[in-house]
This record gives sequence, C-alpha cells and structure tokens, in this order.
Amino acid sequence: MTGHKKPGYISPTAIAEAEKLFGVTYRGSDRAMLSETVVSQIERVLDRRQVPLPNALSPATGFTPDYPNHPSRRRKGRFRRSGGRAGPLPDNDEDIAFAPLTELSAWVRNRRLTSARLTEIYLDRLKRFGPKLECVVTLTEEIALKQAAQADSEIAAGRYRGPLHGIPWGAKDLLDTAGVATTWGAMPYRKRIPDQDAEVVRLLEEAGAVLVAKTTLGALASGDVWFGGQTRNPWNPDEGSSGSSAGSASATAAGLVGFSIGSETLGSIVSPCMRCGTTGLRPTFGRVPRTGAMALCWSLDKIGPICRSVEDTALVLKAINAHDERDPGSRDVVFDFDAKAELEGLRVGYSPDWFEGEDATEADRAGLAAARSIGLELVEIELPDLPYQSLYNILFAEAAAAFEDLTLDGRIDQLVRQDSEAWPNMFRQARFLSAVDHIQTDRFRRLVMRMMADLFEDLDAIMGPSFAGSMNVITNFTGHPSLTLPAGFVERTMRKSQSRSIGGATPVETGRGEVRTVPHGVTLWGRLFDEGTLCRIGMGLETALAVRDRRPPL
Repeated sequence: MTGHKKPGYISPTAIAEAEKLFGVTYRGSDRAMLSETVVSQIERVLDRRQVPLPNALSPATGFTPDYPNHPSRRRKGRFRRSGGRAGPLPDNDEDIAFAPLTELSAWVRNRRLTSARLTEIYLDRLKRFGPKLECVVTLTEEIALKQAAQADSEIAAGRYRGPLHGIPWGAKDLLDTAGVATTWGAMPYRKRIPDQDAEVVRLLEEAGAVLVAKTTLGALASGDVWFGGQTRNPWNPDEGSSGSSAGSASATAAGLVGFSIGSETLGSIVSPCMRCGTTGLRPTFGRVPRTGAMALCWSLDKIGPICRSVEDTALVLKAINAHDERDPGSRDVVFDFDAKAELEGLRVGYSPDWFEGEDATEADRAGLAAARSIGLELVEIELPDLPYQSLYNILFAEAAAAFEDLTLDGRIDQLVRQDSEAWPNMFRQARFLSAVDHIQTDRFRRLVMRMMADLFEDLDAIMGPSFAGSMNVITNFTGHPSLTLPAGFVERTMRKSQSRSIGGATPVETGRGEVRTVPHGVTLWGRLFDEGTLCRIGMGLETALAVRDRRPPL
C-alpha cells in the first residue's frame, strides 16, 4: 500500500531521544543498527492505518475472567425474590416517582398504576429537573408513550412479561437506539444515529420496559463533562455527578426514571452511584452482552443496572443477563439469586486499614458495623503490595486504539475537556507505550487474576469503602462483580474525583463553599459470576443501614 508518506531516515540521535519515552538505554552500536531497520517497522504500522477499523471491531485476542473449575461453569438457575408486598399506591406523584422498582412493578402488575401514568410522571420530572441536572441528552417521549400504551394493553389482556413490564428507564447514551441519536457524549458524534438497537436495549424492550430518555455520559465514557455541559449531583448541584454513568445515576437519584443502565470500565458505575446515593451493580465481565454499545476498552467494558434499591438491580440484571455471540467477551452463565437465603455465616473479607485511614468516614464504618449486625463473618485480609496502578496502561492502550481515527484526524480537539487527564492527551500519550511492556503488563494482569482467585477460595465477598486500596482497579481488571450502595451521609463542600479520568469528575467552581449533606456509599466485591450472593448481602446491609429512602432536596 502506498497511501501514506514514508518516514525516511531515523538517526541514531533520534533513537537515543526516543529511548527516554520508553525507559530503556541502548549502546551506540545498537542505535546505529536500529537506524537501518526501524523504518520498516514504522512502514508496517502506517500500512495498517490505511485499513478502516470500526469501533465495534474487537481485537482477535480476547479477555476471559474464568479460571478452571470455577463455579460459573456450573449451571444452577434459581431466581427467588424477597416476596415483600407493595404498600398502597401513594396519592402524591413524587412518592410514586421515588418508589423502588419492586413496588412500581407490583402496582403496574396489579393495575393500580398504569404504565401510561407512570411514564407521564417521569416525563414531567425529566422536563422539569433534567435541564437543571444536565442529565439528559435526548428525551424519547414518542417512543415512551407508544411503549407504555402497549404495556398497558398487554397487561390488561393478561400478558404480563415480568417485573420490568411498563417501567420507564433511562439508557446511558453509549447504547445504540435505532433511529435515535446515540452521541457517546462527544461533540464529533452528536448527530450519530444508529439503525439498530443495542442488545441490552432489545432485551429490555423484550421485558416490556419503557425507554424515556438517553442519559448523559462524560465524553467517550470519561468523567461527567459532555458536549452539552456537566451533569450535576442532585444532592449538590454545585458539583458534578461523577462519571461516566453520570446521567444514569443523577436521573435515578432524582426520581426521573424507574431505573437506568450504566456501564463501567474503571469506576463508571461505582463512582457516580457513590456520589449520587444510588445502588449500582457492576456485573462480572461477560455476563451482559455489549453488542451495540460504544467500545472503550474491549477487555474491561461492562454494562449494568443503576437503581434505588439492591433487589431492583437483581431484577434488571435478570432481564439483561444473556449470551450474544456477536460480543466475543459474552458468556452463557445463568444468574442465580435467592433473596430469602440465610446470610449468617457468609464470610466477608475486609482490611482494617480501609476503615481506619484518613479518608475513611463514619458512613464507611457504619457499613462495617451493619455487616456484623446481620451475622456476616468478617475476615481480615491483606492484599499483596504490587504495582496495581500499572494496569492502567492496558486501558489507555485499548482506548487509544478504539479512537485512533479520532486522534489522527484531529477531531479529538472537539471534545470539551482538553486537560492533562482528559482523553485527548491520554490518547496521544498512549502512542508512546511499548508493545513489549503491554504484553508484560497483560502477564501481570494474569498474576493478579490468580491472586484474586486464591483470595476468593475462602471468601463469599469483600467489603470496603468504594475506592478502598486498589480494589476498584484490581476487580475491574480481573472482571469481578461489585455492588455499591448508600451507607450514610457526610458533610462536604466539594468533592474531587477518586478514580482518575476514566470515572472522575471536574468539580464545578462556585466560590460559595457551602457545606452540603451528601450520600456516601460502600462497595461489595464478589466472586466471578456470583452477583446473587452480592445482592443477598446488599439487601441485608440496606435493611440494617436504613438510609435508602432519603431523597435529594430538589
């Protein structure tokens, strides 16, 4: 191929300067030899760039979180709900809007509440509060009203599809929706209109859910700054809602949807749920199909529910748990959940340092106390002292590859954020990652996977503050699931990001410095494909902590 300019001669002096970027030192004779051969290596790279590679095309080498004889290879398939009865339908629309999915579904099923009325309630709230919170990219009113009418007709005829039937929901705007803009939160894609639904969107439509909005995300799934502004925390609109599932968490916390769908690569469900006081379930890598979702990092991306209660997340996960051969990372694993199973005796690991350090809060310690009170056996653990942060380079390499065209043709300059931790700089910087070091880092990832497999041999879950130690980094790279739920409230003026650019947020500078009461969450990490145990433990903690029902002061 000849569609590019040849690089020409690379001098030994240029090679000596390049060595500084890769942390190596060569002899003069080595540099002289390299100057004769390195041009052909660059030529091969430039030749490959002539072949268009769409975002959805995954690498030939894939990631799987499994290890031999893991329980995920056994198919169980029991799903038992708590069976609690819904109370009477409230007279107040706001009380209806903030009800958990478990109650909404009961009212809709028993026809005390129509899907049409519930949809109108949420559409009204989306129109009133959505602009203030900057949490909606596109309001899908026409689709919602049509789907709600269909749901009411089916339920009236006795064709009830399940607990999501007739329930309005919000989709993070990296999930394709046929005929409706899916912008990825980024200016270059703001007019992108797909012709097919993402598989998760299709599964939820099959379950009878009603799509009311495409919720905001930080541009290309980083932070909470998108092309239309910065998504706000409903508990403190002076700060961002954190990212990147910013709009999904904000809208759910504010009672603008019955539930929402987010995604996580490195903290993008955990971080906004912790900040906004929602409950987020990040499934095991591969449990939920990613077909039709924007790819950021093929070996890390995960899709999961954001709700107002723990059991809600289990109901949503059951609907979107599926195998899809179009997603090379997809696995065929049954979701096993028993809300009525005993908690006493389950072994939960924790590190005392996580709850005693300067960043620990009373809400974190309340979560630990609640764990003891419900009969969990707490086991002290200590993670090996390893350079877990070095795993970031895998993410940066994959993300830069996913958006290579955007970087090379200059459209990356259209992104709102252009600071040192934003994607434009990170994508350019990733060009200087060594392929050899990338493979070595991947081997280190395997080492960490084995470490976690050994740790979970004797534990049912691990519990800690949401960004305890390196657990967010470790479990995202090993593919383990997590459940984040509110544990209490803290007094804060402004909060900075705790998870770098991929899940972080840039605080809105107001200058007022007002102290606000804001939510604070804890996180449970579970065994691979064992989200059911996480949800059981989470339901027990939720009851003991008794903070779920507080609402933001909109």
